[in-house]
Amino acid sequence: MMNDKLSFKAFRVEEENGKFSSAIKEMPFMELEQGEILVKVHYSSLNYKDALSASGNKGVTRNYPHTPGIDAVGTIVSTTSDKFNIDESIIVTSYDLGMNTDGGFAEYAKVPENWVVKLPEGLSMKEAMIIGTAGLTAGMSVLRLVETVKPADGTIVVSGATGGVGSVTIMILNKLGYKVAAITGKETEKQYLLDLGADEVILRKDFEALQNRPLLKPLFAGGIDTVGGVILENIIKSTNPLGVVTACGNAASIKLELTVFPFILRGISLIGIDSQNYPMQYREQVWNKLADAWKLNNLEANATTISLDELNEKLSLMLAGKLKGRTVLKLI
Repeated sequence: MMNDKLSFKAFRVEEENGKFSSAIKEMPFMELEQGEILVKVHYSSLNYKDALSASGNKGVTRNYPHTPGIDAVGTIVSTTSDKFNIDESIIVTSYDLGMNTDGGFAEYAKVPENWVVKLPEGLSMKEAMIIGTAGLTAGMSVLRLVETVKPADGTIVVSGATGGVGSVTIMILNKLGYKVAAITGKETEKQYLLDLGADEVILRKDFEALQNRPLLKPLFAGGIDTVGGVILENIIKSTNPLGVVTACGNAASIKLELTVFPFILRGISLIGIDSQNYPMQYREQVWNKLADAWKLNNLEANATTISLDELNEKLSLMLAGKLKGRTVLKLI
């Protein structure tokens, strides 16, 4: 193994008698099996799944001790893969990373070769993690939306707008020339959303309070929903004929209470986005777009950079819904 250190630092979550605690610990290196890669992690980023894993959510992480971090970017220091070479810069996001496989909240991570994407030219490591799984999910959602809905068709509504997925979605859509309506529960963040590129801001409480009818007045050419529940229901009910709505989250609720009317009377399409196991060919396509045609000029303005020592505090804020934009973990 091309490394002269005997151990490395990692943010470890441990369970004892049903109680969970976390601390920075020294971890030993593990031998690589066939097709595995050892990555020297330069940056990771914070996602809601990381906060759940760090808090002991067994729906995300079954066994502890564990290192969260569903995102990582860095350089290959050792490999048994024929697909990648030492010193190549790579991105690893989603799959089982940081869930039941030790993740990116560490100086080094061991991953299978089929989870790896080469860092595209035109994208720095830090930019890749400002994008991260959240931005990749945003890109996947936009990719499916723009196949059908064009800027001239009307406004796109985005829910969970101050979150990681929502904020990057707004920036991409703005760059592509779409008008955007942003839904948020944070009344104080209106200017932040307008600065990102939203054309109007809708308060969540007002959108949730729309009449409970099978169909609502058509307002949007399409929608990108990140929260589920009543918000997603009302987005679907408020979408123009032949519009497209994508769904990638369930923080508000896993349930949808709808009739078939939006689908058979307006011809609306609801497309699910599974960022965890998204096919590699499309994953690479989205990353390349984010490094080129969809490259965002104001990424740094949408991000906060932290160290391992600050992780606990930021993860707690994320669970409480008090983080906005993207939080990047710097490891080197």
